[in-house]
Amino acid sequence: MLAALENVFPLVPADTTVALGAFLAGRGTLHAGVVFGLTWSANVAGGAGVYWLGRRYGRAFFTRPTGRRLLPAPVLAHIEAQYRRHGAYGIFLSRLLPVWRAVVPPFAGVAGLSAPRALVPLALASGLWYGTLTYGVATLGTNLDAVLGWLARVNGVLAGAGVLGLLALATWIWRRLRR
Repeated sequence: MLAALENVFPLVPADTTVALGAFLAGRGTLHAGVVFGLTWSANVAGGAGVYWLGRRYGRAFFTRPTGRRLLPAPVLAHIEAQYRRHGAYGIFLSRLLPVWRAVVPPFAGVAGLSAPRALVPLALASGLWYGTLTYGVATLGTNLDAVLGWLARVNGVLAGAGVLGLLALATWIWRRLRR
């Protein structure tokens, strides 16, 4: 559900929720394929919904006074030109960037891009993003004991480096004060 809302409200913590579900899948509580499938389908459906709203109502909205104040005609023309120029690969790359993810589909609709040209790269990028997130965090959940052991060793090394750094700083300050 949050993955769908992310298309309307970019600050919705969809990635965090997906990561939690994937972690639980890695621990055996959920199934990673179900977590991915629900997330991906909700995100694509939400993106398609705002694409269609942008396509249906966006152009008319931005020709009205309020819309022109938000997005002047020259800016809208520039956005449309960029969508036509960069099209599918621009949508794909932009959907991989947090916050921009929510901006891409409605403006693809406003720009008049066809549904296949807008929604196919949207779905592919969403699949790549959420698939990678789900796989990575589920793997983390599966190997949590090994990861925690590794983190303990890294923390020990970092603590030692910090102590050495503090000793070096104290020595430097002590020598400077003696002069």
